[in-house]
Amino acid sequence: MKPLEYTEVELPFIEQLQAYGYTYIEGSKLDTERKGRGSIIIEGRLAKVIKRLNEWISDANVEKVVKQLVAFHAEDLWDANRTLYDWLFGQGISVLQDVGAGKKNQTVRLFDFDHIDHNDFLVVNQISYTNANGTIRPDIVLYINGLPLVLIECKSPRLKWDQQLPEGVRQFDRYQETHEKLFWYNQMLIVTSRDRARVGTIFARPQHYGLWKDPYPLTVEDVGSDRPQNILVAGMLRKEAVMDLMRNFIVYDGKVKKLARYQQYRAVNKAIERIIQEDKPSRRGGVVWHTQGSGKSLTMVYLSMKLRRVDELENPMLVIVTDRQDLDDQITKTFQQCGFPNPTQATSVADLKRQLGKGPGATIMTLIQKFQGAEDEEGTQSFPVISEAENIIVMTDESHRSQYKGLAMNMRKALPNATFIGFTGTPIDKKTRSTTGKFGSYIDKYTIEQAVEDGATVQIFYESRLPNVQVKGDSLDEIFNRVFFEYDEDTREKIKQKYVNEELILTAPERMQEIALDIVRHFETHILVNGYKAQVVAVSRAAAVKYKKLIDQYAAGQFETAVIFSARHNDKKELREFHITKEEEKILIERFKKPFSDDKLAMLIVCDKLLTGFDAPIEQVMYLDKPLREHNLLQAIARTNRRYDDNKTYGLIVDYFGVSRFLDQALEIFSSNDVKGALHSIDEELPRLEQRHRSAMRFFDGLKKDQVEECILRLADEDVRADFEIAFKRFAESMDRVMPSPKAEPFVADLKHLGMIRQRAKSQFSIDDGMDISECGEKVRHLIYTRLQSEGIEVREPVSILYGSFKEEVEKNVMPETKAAQIEHAIKREISVRMEEDEVFYTTLKEKVEDLLSRFKDRQMDIYELLDKLYSAREELVTKVEGQTQTGLKPEEEPYFNKLLEMFEGQREIDVLKEMAVEIHHFIEEHVTPIPDWKHKNDFKRKLNADLKVRLLKKKMSLGDASMLVGYFMALAEVQYG
Repeated sequence: MKPLEYTEVELPFIEQLQAYGYTYIEGSKLDTERKGRGSIIIEGRLAKVIKRLNEWISDANVEKVVKQLVAFHAEDLWDANRTLYDWLFGQGISVLQDVGAGKKNQTVRLFDFDHIDHNDFLVVNQISYTNANGTIRPDIVLYINGLPLVLIECKSPRLKWDQQLPEGVRQFDRYQETHEKLFWYNQMLIVTSRDRARVGTIFARPQHYGLWKDPYPLTVEDVGSDRPQNILVAGMLRKEAVMDLMRNFIVYDGKVKKLARYQQYRAVNKAIERIIQEDKPSRRGGVVWHTQGSGKSLTMVYLSMKLRRVDELENPMLVIVTDRQDLDDQITKTFQQCGFPNPTQATSVADLKRQLGKGPGATIMTLIQKFQGAEDEEGTQSFPVISEAENIIVMTDESHRSQYKGLAMNMRKALPNATFIGFTGTPIDKKTRSTTGKFGSYIDKYTIEQAVEDGATVQIFYESRLPNVQVKGDSLDEIFNRVFFEYDEDTREKIKQKYVNEELILTAPERMQEIALDIVRHFETHILVNGYKAQVVAVSRAAAVKYKKLIDQYAAGQFETAVIFSARHNDKKELREFHITKEEEKILIERFKKPFSDDKLAMLIVCDKLLTGFDAPIEQVMYLDKPLREHNLLQAIARTNRRYDDNKTYGLIVDYFGVSRFLDQALEIFSSNDVKGALHSIDEELPRLEQRHRSAMRFFDGLKKDQVEECILRLADEDVRADFEIAFKRFAESMDRVMPSPKAEPFVADLKHLGMIRQRAKSQFSIDDGMDISECGEKVRHLIYTRLQSEGIEVREPVSILYGSFKEEVEKNVMPETKAAQIEHAIKREISVRMEEDEVFYTTLKEKVEDLLSRFKDRQMDIYELLDKLYSAREELVTKVEGQTQTGLKPEEEPYFNKLLEMFEGQREIDVLKEMAVEIHHFIEEHVTPIPDWKHKNDFKRKLNADLKVRLLKKKMSLGDASMLVGYFMALAEVQYG
């Protein structure tokens, strides 16, 4: 009977690809086309395609190209993958050949991107790859033109949902360690369990694998299923889509390989479709609204990459426009890091005019302010027409901002036939629709709520602090009266009329002192404790400086702060003290982005700078003490919504001003669906906290808190323990959000109790199921540690089954069921650790234990008999580990014998198999022990493999058996002599 992962996941995956025109071949049947099981590329298919797509090429050069792709020198996997990507989808491979005008370098086409069906698409399952490290068998591999470009790992739908993706990624990691060359060519890694499917790239961690929720340009109706696997296959792996994605939607950004998300792919292709299909430039443009933190800058890179390749546009000029220097620098850096060719920043108005005159192929980054015209006699600004070409694409970042008015007119005058595409991270004003009126209708939308739901960003919570000193709209009078309480009413009125404004009230010394102290307390107990950082937004530059001095005073060296603002030449001394250069500002920002363990700069204090376009995922909280409105407010609060690690599940706005009033106004000017989920009150988490509390507590219904052993026994079953783990982590996540609010107090005792039970269960039962207290937020960890210490319980690893004190530890339990569960899990844990030392022995022992448990469940033995037999199994394990053998062989020889016995029992004499085991072990030992670091010397391993295979074949065994044993014995040798 086929496993579920085959019938429910692998087979439907293959069938869907067959429906899209892929050829299906079973892995074993493809072996006839391979030089051996060590071959990664299907060289014959690759050569055939090269010949078909390059009719001019000689056979010798075909062979040369294939050889270059099969074997070349690379420093490491990253270098190999990047080099091959460039050969396959970038600059290509060239060969020297005479095609009629003398010998010249000719570029070889490896794919036909214009006629997709001219390429060779194969879906292969259960194909074996064997090398000196053994054999692996990925579930599905997609070969395009003989190259293994996509790997798919299928997981059973019954596997716990939070284990499916991590286990699939771990499988890829294992493959990379042992069969690195397979990943030289890889462009996509997919983990799927039918109802969950995600895609990533080499070296990506599970949290970086992305969903693919839109089959664009197909619809869900076209696909015929809304299951995530079907949507992903339709959206990414149709022939046209997979070729498009690999060619135009992959970049190497620093040391990270990035594949577009579905909304980026959709937006780029919609934009190109509009540009090509519309006749008039005025109708070609439009607006891409992708909420902040969802990868807008990368979308611009992908669009630019693909525009370069659209034949109809004849290598267009690209102009990237922003309105702030930091954004201009940031987007230029993004283009450069992603390897985009020759983006240049305009340095002045004159330089911009010069660059715009370059013509096709130029990529120009500029500030909108550089479209500043010269004033004529009447004071009117004029800007010359620079180019009337139609193949100019202007991408305007943060296109909603009002200051684009006059300068935008100059920009359009300079480039009258250009296509203008506006990118924005905030929704469009529903009353005026100014941005869509200027740029055209929406091309694509990716809302705040969608980004949070997809995990592209985290949700933002809002917390109002210090109500006694907040400025809530019309309450300025109340604040004023409190601050100036010592004056009589008439005097207060005169002071107010002459001096009082918003800034004066906000910077009242008593108020700032109280807020600064509250910021430090809140930050240290709620944010810094988890390793995250913060921004403080003050009403003015002077207020920012005051906050820095106060916060530094109260922080007492626990963390560093920096104040960043725009300097003016006539600033007073107290501001000049904090003037910094552009380079110094960059250094501060880079320091801020580093983990706190590496850099103690944990808080940036600003007034206007870094509120837009500033991307620091480590920032979790913004302390807001300034009136912000509409787009500016939505832009600012989104600084906290970037994903950072698994523990950062939300961003936080702590409001000292009372921006909730302005938030309401901001939300009123946008469509409700567009801003849904923009900000959540901490109070909104309480119902979820209550529900998650109940879900975690239900595992112990009917038990009192002092029935600790009974509670722990409830978690003995692995499936139950995994379900509890999910429930506990969700409860702890909600507690992390709400604490230190007093509203969390009713749940603290239960959190401590559950944490203690969880840790005790880990010590007794856990093999490797992730029940680790370190995964909780620091506040939660502190509570649980306190409870464990009060109970006299150490947070430690489980007692090893090999220790003499193990039985004593087990007997501390009262219930025999608990004792049996602890022995069972300890045996399984030790087996999992030692499996590679003697796979046959440890697999047999594991099956024996499972048989005992099955017989107990079927009431074929009672609990005391089970205990006796589990202790006997434990003795068998201990004896093995101590080096005592039943065969009379040496401990290091026995694993070879056990494998031979498993394969040839009944076919060959036991003594013959023992002699063979001794001989093979001696042969390997005498060859590897004189060679330092032998397992990393590939040439040595290849020769040793070949010699061992010859030796085994002389024992009159089949080539298949010999090949399998070589892989097994070499893996065993690495354990023994690695």
